[in-house]
Amino acid sequence: MRVGTKVKDQRKNLAGLTRQRRLVLEVVRAEESHPTAAEVFDEARKKLPGISFATVYNSLRYLKDHGLLREITFGNGASRYDGVTDRHDHAICSACGQLVDFDLPGTVALTRAAARAAKFQAESVHLTLVGLCPECREDK
Repeated sequence: MRVGTKVKDQRKNLAGLTRQRRLVLEVVRAEESHPTAAEVFDEARKKLPGISFATVYNSLRYLKDHGLLREITFGNGASRYDGVTDRHDHAICSACGQLVDFDLPGTVALTRAAARAAKFQAESVHLTLVGLCPECREDK
């Protein structure tokens, strides 16, 4: 899909959003911390006090299914949400849980080589670096 087509598709998807879904999307896109559903709910309630947790949760699922945000999962932990849908990677701190975006230029070539080696046709690839953030390294 061409980039221009993707942008048009996303604008089209935005046009049909309910007030609640638009608010949830705005909250996720405003946060660089990759918030959990509970954190999105807390922020959304500040602007729309009557919004329910179920509405926030269902809105997150709808927005993910329509390509307007990404869900990031790590085992049994709470899902986190990312308003940046372009391909990029993440680093997560194993001590404090801080999650940051990064882009490593060689990731695409590496994942293609890995797919060939595994004889898989890759549908999506997301690199997650797990380790200690600078603040937690200083504390140790």
